[in-house]
Amino acid sequence: MRVLVVEDEAFLAQMIAKGLRRAALAVDVAGDGREALRKLEFGAYDVLVLDRDLPGVHGDEVCRQVVEQRLLTRVLMLTAASAVRERVEGLGLGADDYLTKPFAYDELLARVLALGRRARPALPPVLRRGGLTLDTGRRKATREGRELPLSRKEFAVLEALMRADGGVVSGEDLVEQVWEEDTGYRTNAVRVTLSKLRAKLGEPPAVETVPGAGYRIGDGA
Repeated sequence: MRVLVVEDEAFLAQMIAKGLRRAALAVDVAGDGREALRKLEFGAYDVLVLDRDLPGVHGDEVCRQVVEQRLLTRVLMLTAASAVRERVEGLGLGADDYLTKPFAYDELLARVLALGRRARPALPPVLRRGGLTLDTGRRKATREGRELPLSRKEFAVLEALMRADGGVVSGEDLVEQVWEEDTGYRTNAVRVTLSKLRAKLGEPPAVETVPGAGYRIGDGA
């Protein structure tokens, strides 16, 4: 899942991003509305965590652009205003959810994950294929009942492959879904992560390489 955090308070933005990355999400950060619009133009994001009171281009305008361009990105709007009228205005602009500052990080994460599920075709929170089980809510992966000690990137790659339900996922698509911006496929990030993931999954091999196409979870995983 890819998330764009738009917050002009740099410390808060980095803290949000750090927490979301610990949950195996790919997170980019923008410090103002103009930068946010540029990133939205060139990147496909599942969720936009948007501070409403941004300098320059206001958060309201960013939200309007997301709606007018019919992006699939879901918007979680943040604001220091707690008045019902403020929340109603934000939702009226097209925001999907609203959270007032200060907020509990666990609640922010839960809302981001919920919106991310709405941005994609509906799938159960627990994914199964062969002997693999992936609990996306608890961030837990097992194979034949054996818990897998996966890093956040390994978990995210496995989730992307499991969501494809046997379909092929290209290396470029994995970069788009799992890594932050400026991670080029040439960096071998995908191949290195897949190598470590395969080692942890054990035998028989669960992840197949489809020459010239990408990767998939085999039928006999």
